[in-house]
Amino acid sequence: MNRVELDGPGEYEIVAEEEPVDRSIEIAVPSDVSQDSAGAAEEREEPEVPDWVEPMRIVHSRFKGEAGTFAQFGDSITDSRAFWYSLKWKHANAPVEMRAALELVKTHMLDDCWDRKGAEYGNQSGQTIAWAGRNLDTWLRDLNPEAAILMFGTNDLNNVGVDDYEKTVEDVVRRCLENGTVVILSTIPPRQRKVEKAAEFAEAARRVAKKLHVPLTDFHAEILARRPDDWDGALDQFAAYQGYDVPTLIARDGVHPSNPKQYQADYSPEALNSNGFSLRNYLVLLKYAEVIRQVMQQERF
Repeated sequence: MNRVELDGPGEYEIVAEEEPVDRSIEIAVPSDVSQDSAGAAEEREEPEVPDWVEPMRIVHSRFKGEAGTFAQFGDSITDSRAFWYSLKWKHANAPVEMRAALELVKTHMLDDCWDRKGAEYGNQSGQTIAWAGRNLDTWLRDLNPEAAILMFGTNDLNNVGVDDYEKTVEDVVRRCLENGTVVILSTIPPRQRKVEKAAEFAEAARRVAKKLHVPLTDFHAEILARRPDDWDGALDQFAAYQGYDVPTLIARDGVHPSNPKQYQADYSPEALNSNGFSLRNYLVLLKYAEVIRQVMQQERF
């Protein structure tokens, strides 16, 4: 099986299954050293660096395309212009960290990447991770993204087992990394009538992110943390609402993120607990900004 290993200090290896080629890259990784000011009474702690940062710097060092290209790989939850595109225009009540992230992303990302929607860009309603696997080579050739958000699985819940889902997600992520594309992997949201399996898919995505040392947006966990008992718009208590206009995080269909009109393009605490698409935008924006700051804008050691 393909594997990514950190065998010792400074070694990162990506090995493709079909080509038993040694792709080990040696790097010098500085040891953690506490920085004490002269005469300081207390030791000052350095901010913790996520464990994906150095591996993704190595991946990014192989990237040969245009800086600022950002791909959106996913199903209808990504194909919708409620995701990502809307951020370009309106973001009322955005908290401080979001405003800073948005400024950084607007500076770095190519402007047309806000609206790269459709199958040719790697996102389409009703699609699965297997569809991504079949089309990925074309996307990487035509788009050659510097970074990509990847979230498939909601449609796979119908007839794909957890093991097969995890293997295909891992394969898609590996192939992106071998292209020099930094992947931001996302867990799928919880789904009505498939609560347990959606949770298993989310855990599978977490395992892949940990194994391959890629950044993760845990959409599934964030929804449950914010609305543990009433995330599901299909509940009887929301019977008065229709479609996406439900003031919780999942729409009336129990599948898609909600997008109630009174909270559209709103990023207040109340809106982030009531609009599923706003919450996803917030999470992906912060993670992409962190990738830009920690990977794209930093020199390799």
